[in-house]
Amino acid sequence: MKFIGIDLGWSSGPSGLCCLNWENNQLQLIECDRLLATNDILTWIDTQISPTEPALIAVDAPTIISNPSGMRLADKLTHKHFGRYHAGCYPANLSRPFAQKTVEFGLSLEARGFVHAPTITAQELGRYQIEVYPHPATINLFQLERIIKYKKGKLAERQLELMKLYQYILDILPTLKPSLNLANLANKNQRSSAFISGSKLPEIPTTTATLKALEDQLDALLCAYIGAHWWYWGIERNLVLGDRTNGYIVIPQGR
Repeated sequence: MKFIGIDLGWSSGPSGLCCLNWENNQLQLIECDRLLATNDILTWIDTQISPTEPALIAVDAPTIISNPSGMRLADKLTHKHFGRYHAGCYPANLSRPFAQKTVEFGLSLEARGFVHAPTITAQELGRYQIEVYPHPATINLFQLERIIKYKKGKLAERQLELMKLYQYILDILPTLKPSLNLANLANKNQRSSAFISGSKLPEIPTTTATLKALEDQLDALLCAYIGAHWWYWGIERNLVLGDRTNGYIVIPQGR
């Protein structure tokens, strides 16, 4: 079983991509990447997953939108449950400029046999897709009192926050179930110069561009892990906000 994380660029800018593989009762990092064009992203997915191979694709973007205006129920529920942690999500509706791109991306995955899975039988092989949102996931997985604010602010502030996120990933995800093996991070991620091996931190990005590149890939890694957590535990240790008709978001529950 493979798990693909997509930090989708909603309107412009590259998307972060990550592939994990479930083997020997452990998640192994296969590759992280970053691509701009939607067709290139779909080709990358096709390269990682054969047409009949079981996999789950977790996308950080609203791939189901039915409301012409306002907010989806799923978006409202993130504010209800996680607003106090600053983890409410951006509102999605059909009038937003990103709506066509994100919805069509979900439809492209459906055409490849990846069915939406707001419900799932834990550890059952199949081809699934879900919508995820890393911020509330980090609150629960890392037991935080607020989100790690690596997306906004001055460069120096974002550098510190992004390194904090990376350290949480290194320290905590290998200790959870399912466990993520990051011991050979550099060897399995040659295409991403942002990562280095072992328990060391990557080189601190010195520009906004290099920081954004690392941010996209770490977000994609989190998306892939959230997808694996959903497949491994199902509803037992995950929260589903919303529904298949109007949009939903899968969020891991706390440890």
